[in-house]
Amino acid sequence: MKRILLLLVTLSILSCGASKTVRTSKKVIKGNWALTNITYDRSGNYNITLLNDASKNCFEGSYWQFVPNNNTGVYNIDASSCNTGARHFVFTIQEIDQQTGLYDFLLKPTNEKHKSETNQGFRLKLSALSDTAMQWQQTLMVEGQPFTISMNFTKL
Repeated sequence: MKRILLLLVTLSILSCGASKTVRTSKKVIKGNWALTNITYDRSGNYNITLLNDASKNCFEGSYWQFVPNNNTGVYNIDASSCNTGARHFVFTIQEIDQQTGLYDFLLKPTNEKHKSETNQGFRLKLSALSDTAMQWQQTLMVEGQPFTISMNFTKL
């Protein structure tokens, strides 16, 4: 009887964890990435500040490190015309549809000790993830129409 109870408790604890898709995604995202380019779903010149931090030109070429065992990371902006340096964050991957495997990526900027000073975060769609490439998308409303920003990463 004790064994059955122990087995049931163990199974219930394991079932409360992240889905297989999320666990697999965390394994793939682990490591170092370069944000190679940022694209928009329509042409034109747009003055957009990404993650309440910097412009598209500053983010392109930035380096990112993800540590999924504690959901933390850091990105470095090195463009000479930008406010350079390391920025820390915490992240969460949330599966939004178990049928399709689609998921959201939640990113919250923090200080070096991974404490948020504003408690503000950003929800991005993790639209593509492989062993060598990753894409985030964020959709905003511009002039009453959806406007999608795609951030394209390459694994280092």
